[in-house]
This record gives sequence, C-alpha cells and structure tokens, in this order.
Amino acid sequence: MYELLGISLVLAALLTINALASLIIAAGWRLLKGATKNLSAKTRANLLFTLRVSPPALAIICVAALLVPSFLTYEPYSTAEVVSKKLGALALLSAIGVAFALWRGARSWWATRTLLKRWLAIAAPMELARVNIPTFRIPHPFPIIAVVGTWTPRLFIAGQVLHELSEDELSAAIAHECGHLAARDNLKRSLLRACRDALMIVPCGRSLDRAWAETAECAADEHAAQESPATALELASALVKIARMIPAGAHAAVPVAAFLVGNEEARGVKARVSRLLEIASNGGLRHVTHSTHTKVLSLASLGLLFAVGVLAASSSQVLVTVHSLIEHAVRILS
Repeated sequence: MYELLGISLVLAALLTINALASLIIAAGWRLLKGATKNLSAKTRANLLFTLRVSPPALAIICVAALLVPSFLTYEPYSTAEVVSKKLGALALLSAIGVAFALWRGARSWWATRTLLKRWLAIAAPMELARVNIPTFRIPHPFPIIAVVGTWTPRLFIAGQVLHELSEDELSAAIAHECGHLAARDNLKRSLLRACRDALMIVPCGRSLDRAWAETAECAADEHAAQESPATALELASALVKIARMIPAGAHAAVPVAAFLVGNEEARGVKARVSRLLEIASNGGLRHVTHSTHTKVLSLASLGLLFAVGVLAASSSQVLVTVHSLIEHAVRILS
C-alpha cells in the first residue's frame, strides 16, 4: 500500500498543480495581454511559450523536490492510509493524460518520419541562397513551403509555389521560414502539444496555445520584414498568392512543421498581410533586440523555480510542512 499511495499522490499532484497553474496563467493572460500589444511579436511569442510551459514545469519541480522527498522521509512504510476512490480517480486521470501525451508524441514522430520518407522518395534536391538546411522541391496539391522536422529540419517547397512566386517573393518566404528555424518553433510546437495532451481531461491553456501559434507566425513575418520594407511587401504578396492557391477544404496534414500558410483561417492571413503592409508603410521594422532579454528572463524564471525547489527540498522544516499538507489532502480525499 505504501508504494501505491506514493504513486497515486505523485500522479494526483502532477495533475492538480498543472491544472490549477494553467487556469491561473490563462486567466492572467486574458487580463494582461492588452499590455503586451506594443511588444514585438518575437517577444510576445517567447513570453507565451514560457507561460504555457511553466505550469507543467512547476508541477514536476514541486513533486520531485518537495512531495517525493517528504513522503519518503516522513511517511511510515507500514502506513495505515489507503488510496481512496477520489485519490485513485485523480491519479488515474493524471496517468491517462501522461500516457496520452506520450502516445501522441510517439505517433506524431512516427507520422512525420513516414511522411518524410514518402516525400523524399519523390522530391528533387535544390539549392537556395541563405538556406543552410536540406531543401527539396516536391509535387504536391497543397502549396507547401514548410520546414518539416524537429531535430533535423528540412525545407520542402511545392512545385506550384516555385512557379507562381517571383524571385523576390520566394526570397521573402524563405526568410520567413528562416525565422521559424532561428526560433526553433517546431521543437516548441511539440512541447506545447505535450503540455496540452497531458491535460486532455482539463482543457486549460488552449487559448495560450492558439495565441502562441498566431504570434509565432507574426514573429517569423517580422524576422523577414526586418530586412527591408520591400521584403515586407514581397512577403505580403507571397502570402496572398499562396492563400489563393490552397484548394477548397484542403489542409496541410504534416504533424511537426512550420508553414508559411498552413491551416489558419482567412482572417489570420489577412491580419498578417495588414501587419506587413503597415511595416512597409512605416519604412521597415527595426531589428528586435529586446526579445533576447525576454528569452534570458524566461530561462532565468524556470531556473529560479528549480533553484527554489532544490533549496526547499534541503530544508527539513519545509519537508515536514509538505508532509503535513499531504496528510491533510489524503484525509480530504478519503
């Protein structure tokens, strides 16, 4: 019973802390997002990513640094406490969420790997200026221009895109994809999906997921638009052309990829085009430097959480308090 109780407490705590923190952060973002409108898209994307991954990170740190040490140290092995139905239900929901996240991650990896093999079999290698990853031209009904893969990304461009876009438009579109590469957006997208899948029973934080996806596209647009006002105009033109090439009802079914124009709604493309036209009319976009500070601050925040957890785990008084809270929670759920 000792082992079962410990495992149940760990799983229940992971779900509870993750869900509560996700709800609080999602509510806080609704209140504060207006104050971030003057930030660059890249800074907003970094902020949103940090906010979204903080709840599961906090849950893991609290469980690993506080709950587990306090339980192992102060819970008698011959405990008379049992796993109640309520505690068991919470633990089961948490276990299902973790298993679902792992399954979805494995399925996404396998689907991407299978798709890459199929595409590479019909693809023709090509060389493009300023692109330092393998690039391929493929025959495809969807006007694909996308970076596919997380650890070994490849750039795929559909034949009709190469035919319809001018040289300058293609160059601007490539600059957009380079923005996704520089930000490692495919890796971030995979992590965000894992965070969402782990809370499949509790739909928390999905508004942050959508906001990050939209902002990441705008950040890649701004990455390209930093080159010159003309590049912003060429990218806007490329977006319009590619959006018009998408067959009615078609979707880009690629598990881990960063598209120039993917499955977003028409108003998303319109908003991006409007923003690019605004950048061009204002004489261009200054190079974004403060986003680096935001990234450092984000990493520092996660590091601080870890450091606080380690320090708390080394304090016997803190562990005694945590164990008292565990006892109280078990009684409530009994």
